[in-house]
Amino acid sequence: MWHIAKRELYDNLNSLRFALATVLLFGLMITNAVVHLWKHPERVQEYRYGVAEYQNRLKPHAEDSLYKLAQQGPGELLKKPSPLHFCAEGGEPFLSDSAEGGYHRWGSRWWGYTLESFWILAYSSATASVRNVRPDVTKVDWGFIIGYILSLIALLFTFDSISSEREQGTLRLMLANSISRHTVLTGKFLGALMSVSIPFTVSVLMNLFLISTSSDVHLNAEMWSRLGVICSIAYLYICLFLALGLLVSARVQRSAVSLVILLLVWIVFVVFMPNTLASIAGEYTSPKSALGFNEHSWQLRDELQSEYRHRYGASEDPTKKLQVAGEYVTKDAEQQERLHEERLNQQISQVNRARTITRLSPVTIVQHLFESFAGTGFERHLQFLENVKIYAREYREFVLDTDRSDPESLHIIGVREGMSQKSVSPEAVPKFEDTLNLSKDFNTSAMDLLLLTLFFIILLSGAYLAFVRVEV
Repeated sequence: MWHIAKRELYDNLNSLRFALATVLLFGLMITNAVVHLWKHPERVQEYRYGVAEYQNRLKPHAEDSLYKLAQQGPGELLKKPSPLHFCAEGGEPFLSDSAEGGYHRWGSRWWGYTLESFWILAYSSATASVRNVRPDVTKVDWGFIIGYILSLIALLFTFDSISSEREQGTLRLMLANSISRHTVLTGKFLGALMSVSIPFTVSVLMNLFLISTSSDVHLNAEMWSRLGVICSIAYLYICLFLALGLLVSARVQRSAVSLVILLLVWIVFVVFMPNTLASIAGEYTSPKSALGFNEHSWQLRDELQSEYRHRYGASEDPTKKLQVAGEYVTKDAEQQERLHEERLNQQISQVNRARTITRLSPVTIVQHLFESFAGTGFERHLQFLENVKIYAREYREFVLDTDRSDPESLHIIGVREGMSQKSVSPEAVPKFEDTLNLSKDFNTSAMDLLLLTLFFIILLSGAYLAFVRVEV
């Protein structure tokens, strides 16, 4: 087995395709590193500027009063840019990369009280099309290099592994010895794997060296762990296409025919299928229009206002009137936030359906996996939204606890006259932190990992069965 693998490796090392593959991978990986070192500082600077704006927004509200802090909210909450952006661009612009922790829709006067809308979490769409679930081939990231270029290289290293041996008659001589066919197939597979792995590994190491030595990119232990997972997925993906190349090479007698078939298969499954499936998914998952959403929002607000104005006018007790006013403001905020969350859940459901359809393509599966572990894709966005919701609960609990601790407050949330009028220390207000969770990424990526492994097992088993039945 090792003799066959070494012979296969030696033949590939002395071939033109090895030299071309090496030059191509080196060039793409260097380009990837240079672009990342150029753009990542801009993303970080923009994020820091947004965080500074968020802190500057909190300070005057906190110094004014607890009511102002609670009514205006924490401002825009931003998603933290990933230092592994060079692995996958995370082309999921269907949902925004921020959440608005403040919402001012209306102001009205109720018999002596000035009421203003309370803050909610609002989620806006960046675009109205779920067709963006398709891989973005305009970005020179690892997802493109591995998903498209490396898969083609793997086919070029295996298209003639068996068919050329049959053409030259060496396969008959080889099998005339006491060598089992699975040994021959395994040796050729390992030889091709080493042939592809050498330029890929060296180019990856060079890429990581350029990025890690820069002062603008900081890779901690977790980021290196994620890189290890991404590289493992890349090797599994390489093995899948090596098995495909051996399968076709074992089924045909001429290398030229094998190459044509493999190129057609590559175009269908890597180039044509992701875009076609994404277009199909987009046709069946049309989001609701913003106009209909706004009309429904104002309709709910008007109905609630009619109900509470009646209750407000029927009461003579000033404290009771204040309680009704506060309840109206908080109910309106809860109702509107629930409406925004329902719209968000609908959008998430649409993207999940589209992603399920596109999983038929291996390159899309790899794209999803790379995005998950690089911290840039749709699953990463869901983690961000979860962090936002956790922070919203902490922020509201802080407001309630602070109001309860003031003996002069009437503890009626929603109106200025019913809440604490004391200022709040800006340092005491909870700060939003957007974090990643590697264990959650493994849980959400389990199905994609299983599908990719299943594809590899099926293709390798098919290559073995085809080679066992080949006539020499």
